[in-house]
Amino acid sequence: MGWGDFSCFGNRDASTPQVDRLAAEGIRFTQFYVNAPICSPSRCAVATGQYPQRWRITSYLSNRADNDRRGMAQWLDPKAPVLARILRQHGYATGHFGKWHLGGQRDVDDAPPIGEYGFDETLTNFEGMGAKLLPLTLKPGDAQPGRIWADAERLGGPVTWMQRSEITGGFVKAALDFINRAVADGKPFYINLWPDDVHSPYWPPVAKWGDGSKRGLYLAVLEEMDRQFGRLFDHIRNTPALRDNTLILLCSDNGPEAGAGSAGPFRGGKATLYEGGTRSPLVVWGPGLVAQDKAGTRNETSVFAAFDLPPSLLAVAGVAAPADVAFDGENVVPVLLGQSAASRTAPLFWRRPPDRKRAYGSGRLPDLSMREGNWKLLCEYDGTRPQLYDLGADPGESVNRAPEQPELVAQLTRKLLGWNRTMPPDTGPVLASGKPNVLFIAIEDRHPDGISLGSQLRDASAKR
Repeated sequence: MGWGDFSCFGNRDASTPQVDRLAAEGIRFTQFYVNAPICSPSRCAVATGQYPQRWRITSYLSNRADNDRRGMAQWLDPKAPVLARILRQHGYATGHFGKWHLGGQRDVDDAPPIGEYGFDETLTNFEGMGAKLLPLTLKPGDAQPGRIWADAERLGGPVTWMQRSEITGGFVKAALDFINRAVADGKPFYINLWPDDVHSPYWPPVAKWGDGSKRGLYLAVLEEMDRQFGRLFDHIRNTPALRDNTLILLCSDNGPEAGAGSAGPFRGGKATLYEGGTRSPLVVWGPGLVAQDKAGTRNETSVFAAFDLPPSLLAVAGVAAPADVAFDGENVVPVLLGQSAASRTAPLFWRRPPDRKRAYGSGRLPDLSMREGNWKLLCEYDGTRPQLYDLGADPGESVNRAPEQPELVAQLTRKLLGWNRTMPPDTGPVLASGKPNVLFIAIEDRHPDGISLGSQLRDASAKR
């Protein structure tokens, strides 16, 4: 979903009244980022508070062969510092309802169940292990609904089939039931509600099919998703104990697919490191927690990202982070609650998905990017082909300032390449060149005096 897709962020082609009301009662943030321009790594960052590269999740998780080819993990390591697990250890009821896509998809059927990451209850789609809702499809002229992703039944159950145009409502119902049980048990709750209506293929209700164009279908499912949110928002808003003590945060996981959503005034979209790929709308609502004089306001100043949310939400909950966890994200609670218009202190860094040197017909895309202050730098893995933009004056990234700012380019490039060297590599450089690297090592196994060199190497490795 793009930065400009909610009508409260400027969309004039569709109406999102439920989200708009949330924004009118809360705060809109216009300089919020996700930590990857594609789904799985973006979700990894918001779950762990760390750069997704640390966990070798740098593009969407696919089948085993594709994951291996791209130098990626098959699933998120359960040892990762997942926010839900930390909160559950401190008395929270935790639930995940919707897309997971951090393990358990295609032929990867031995991934950990979602519950292993700290969730008491889960309900997912075709990209996760465990109970799930799977989509039936119906378009004008169909006599019977079709089924897509039916093979996902092998990834756990129970499985419920329902119209894809209604699935967000199914996840909302599960979340509401979970909230009611948590309240009855006297427990605070943490919930992921991660619907995927706005991910292609788009299947709105038949009555909203319109001309069947990609853009038209997208806008129809966007409006349906918004409508189905209403039941959840109204329940929390109309229940005083929940209204005064619940924080709702709503954002996208990456920019829009070409021809569907809108990045608003920003360049690029899904899979690109330009602003349209990584800048996301963010709405924060919580009448009992957010500064009352900030209701309905728009924060255009604070720069922060999705991985800042876990340490911030722990602080809101009064929970200390485990001593052995080092978040890349920062605590920005005063910003979220409308008490400050500051930004995170450290720069933001990104690496492109290893399989997306080109995307949606674009030319050669930059490999790395960073933002520090108002400056945005993009470049290749080796620092060449720099692009430098002043986002304060040029948020659309239209004028490359690199030729006139060589010292700044050199300074930022050192930081960006230095950050990238600290992260586990993927196969992005190989895929960028189109040619494989080869390292050929030949070791004579037998030392002249009869000692096995292989055993010596094993002994040395064990000692190290």
